[in-house]
Amino acid sequence: MKLRIDFHVHTVCSRDSLIQIEELVPRCRATGLDGLAVTDHDTLEGALRAMKRCKDIIIIPGMEIETSEGHVLALNVRKVVKKSPDFSETIENIHELGGIAVIAHPFSILKPIVDVDILSTSSLDAVEVANATSFPYSLMMRKSKTLAERLGLPMTGGSDAHFSTVIGRSYTVVDSDSREVSDILEAVREGRTEVVGGGITLKERIIKVFKKPISILPLPPSGRG
Repeated sequence: MKLRIDFHVHTVCSRDSLIQIEELVPRCRATGLDGLAVTDHDTLEGALRAMKRCKDIIIIPGMEIETSEGHVLALNVRKVVKKSPDFSETIENIHELGGIAVIAHPFSILKPIVDVDILSTSSLDAVEVANATSFPYSLMMRKSKTLAERLGLPMTGGSDAHFSTVIGRSYTVVDSDSREVSDILEAVREGRTEVVGGGITLKERIIKVFKKPISILPLPPSGRG
């Protein structure tokens, strides 16, 4: 079956996100998603809350972890991943917990430069090719796709949403045997995925930076008096 999964969503448990757990189900329904991965920074709290409260959609518990080679998504982990600055060690820690490791937004501005040699010798499982917050979106997607092809790894897509209207902007179509999380991630490992979507707007980028709805941001000076 073809499932639409957003593999990169943050909640208020990330501290830099405005998304409440209660918003996940209605946003999935509004965008036609079958489910999403909750990947808060360095914590499983949001994912565990979502698993308890969001029974009507597929919830993949996860985390986003910073390493020397960029950010890594740990998907389908039920315990907090031991943090390490070392990229390969982080991936091994994810695997020890039964999860899969996906390098997130590998070419995003202000993130560490990706060392392809380190990636190629690691046990990385997939590359996030589509990330709705990457800028410029199309260029970053092309570069990430080239990286995935060079490494011979599966491709995923996610919104990297920090506020609810961005959920599902980019996502992954997974050809899974069932709606079980284990089957979904096995399909990812086998490369039975297609990335879909687009990037966020300038207005949404401003909201992401300031962590406030655009309506309550201070107005610019009028230039008078």
